[in-house]
Amino acid sequence: MMKLSATLFAALSLIQASESFVPRGMPSTATRSVETDIRTTLNVATDLDINSSLGAPKETTVAAVPKVAQRWRKSTKQLVTLGPASSSREMIETLFLAGADLFRLNFSHGSQEQKKELLMTIREIEEKYAHPIGILGDLQGPKLRVGEFSNPKGELLEKGQSFRLDLDEAKGDNTRVMLPHPEIITASEVGHTLMVDDGKVRLTVTGKGEDFLDCVVEVPGKISNRKGVNTPDSILKISPLTPKDRSDLDYMLEIGVDWVALSFVQQPADIDEIRSIIDAKIPEGNFKPCVMAKIEKPSCFDGDNLQRLVTKCDGIMVARGDLGVECPPEDVPILQKTIIDECRKQGRPVVVATQMLESMIESPTPTRAEASDVATAIYDGADAIMLSAESAAGMYPEESVAMQQRIINRVESDPHYRNYLDAITVEPDKTPTDAMIVAARQIAKTINAKAIVCFSLRGSTVHRASKKRPSVPILALCPFKETARQLTLSWGVYPDLPKAGSYGYTVNEEEVFDYGRPMVESATDDLDLVLRNACRAALKKGLVQDPNDLLVVTAGLPFGTPGAANLLRIVPAAGPSCWDGVCRVD
Repeated sequence: MMKLSATLFAALSLIQASESFVPRGMPSTATRSVETDIRTTLNVATDLDINSSLGAPKETTVAAVPKVAQRWRKSTKQLVTLGPASSSREMIETLFLAGADLFRLNFSHGSQEQKKELLMTIREIEEKYAHPIGILGDLQGPKLRVGEFSNPKGELLEKGQSFRLDLDEAKGDNTRVMLPHPEIITASEVGHTLMVDDGKVRLTVTGKGEDFLDCVVEVPGKISNRKGVNTPDSILKISPLTPKDRSDLDYMLEIGVDWVALSFVQQPADIDEIRSIIDAKIPEGNFKPCVMAKIEKPSCFDGDNLQRLVTKCDGIMVARGDLGVECPPEDVPILQKTIIDECRKQGRPVVVATQMLESMIESPTPTRAEASDVATAIYDGADAIMLSAESAAGMYPEESVAMQQRIINRVESDPHYRNYLDAITVEPDKTPTDAMIVAARQIAKTINAKAIVCFSLRGSTVHRASKKRPSVPILALCPFKETARQLTLSWGVYPDLPKAGSYGYTVNEEEVFDYGRPMVESATDDLDLVLRNACRAALKKGLVQDPNDLLVVTAGLPFGTPGAANLLRIVPAAGPSCWDGVCRVD
C-alpha cells in the first residue's frame, strides 16, 4: 500500500506540473477542487495491476501534452523582425505562437521610445506564457552615400564613361557628384571597385587625388540623390558605431535587450570597440547583452579574420544583403556554409538572414526557390533563420512565420538532415564539461532519452551541448531570466524560466513556476528536489508524456559554480525516486 501511494503521488505531481502550460489570464486547471484532482489521480491508478507487485501501468500517459507543445518541438530557431505590420500586441503574440523564438528591433527605423514599447509588450507576452523570449537590438551602422544632383531625377551613366567622386559640396551632374566620405577616398586605390545603389552601378577607380576619385563606369545605370556606396576592396578607417549608433546602444543597455547586432564589421577590433563601450556603460545590476557580428564585408574573410571574429563574438549573423552586393553572388552560398561551419566548430549561434521569403511581403505563399533557400540554411546547420521585411512591413507576417516553421519541421524530419549535421566533425574541448556533454549525448542516444537537461548558470554548458547537435532536445534550466532569453537563439535549446536567481533548490514544489514573485535564493545541495524540478520542467515543455520517459541530466556541484558540469544522472519523468513505475518511500 505504501508503494501504491507513492505511485499515485508521482502521478499527481506530473498532473499538477502540467498546469503551468496554461497562459496567464486563461482559466487554470489549478482551480479544480481537491476531489477532482484525487479523482483524476485515481483514474490513472485504476489501470494499475495491484496484484502484480505494482508493475508498469497499462495506461502510461499521466498528463495531457499541452496544445502548444508542438510550438517548442523544433531545433532551428526563428528570429522575427518587428515593424509597422507587426507592432500591435495581438500580432506579436500571434507571431510568437506561430513560431517566433526571438524578436528583432531594427534601430534603423522608428524612434527609441517605439522600441521600448515593443520590448515591454514582448515581456508581457513572455510572462503570460511563462516562456523566455529573446530580443535583439540591431544597430544601423555607417551609411555611405553620394551627395545630391542638380537634376532631382538623377543622372544616367553610360558604360565606359568617366565619372568623378569628390568632396566638392556643389550639386552633381553627369560627370561628377560629391562623396562626403574622405575615408573612402583615402582607402581606395587604382583598380578598386565601388558599388552604387546596391550594385546597380559599378565604378572602377582609375586615378585619385587628396580630395577626389576618378572612375570609369563598368556597369551603367541611373544614379540619383543619396544612393548608397559599397567599398568591397577597401577597409575604411572608421568606427562601425556612428553617433546615432552610440545613442541607440546606450538606450539598448538601459531598456535591457538580450542581444546587440553590430553592423559594418570589418575586422575583429570592431568587436573590441563595442565590448569596451558596453563594459563602461552597462547600468549597475544589469546583465550584459550578447554581441552579434553581422558578416557583410569581404574583409571579414581576409586571413584568419573570420575565426577571430567568431571567437570574439557571442553570435554571428550571415547578412546576405550587403554581403551579396560586395561579393559575387555565386560566392554567397559558399560563404554562408563557411560561416556556419566555423560557428559550429566554435559553438557560437549563427543566424542566416535577408530575403529568405521575400515574395511573401506581397504574397501569402513563397516561391519554390525561397522555400529551398530556407531549407538549405537549415540543412547547413544554422541555429536560426530570420525574417526581415516579410514580418516587419509585409502583408502576411503571420503566414511568413508559419511558413518558416513548416519548412523547419519538414527538414528536421528528413533523415538526410541528421546525416548532414553529423557530417561536420566538431571536436570537443579537453575539459570536464565537454567530456560530460559528449557522454550525455551518447547516453541519450543509447537509452532513447526524451531530452538532455542542463543546469547552467550563464549558459556555457548549454552552448557546449548545442554545439554537439544531439538528437534529442536540450532543456536549459538557468537561475537568471536574462540567460534563458539569450539561450533562445541556440539550436535545439528549450530554455525554461524559473524564479529569478534560483534553480528551484529550496522553492516549495507548488511554487517552482511562480513567475509573478521572482526571488533570489541561496543554493543548497538538495539534489532530489532539483531533479524533480527538472522533471516538471520537461513536462511543462511537452518533452515527456509518460512517467517512464527518461531524461539525461547534467549539473555542476557545488551548484552555482560557473562552467562546472561534473554530475550526470538518468532520471525517469516521474521523478528521481521512481523507476519502472515504482517510487521509493522514505
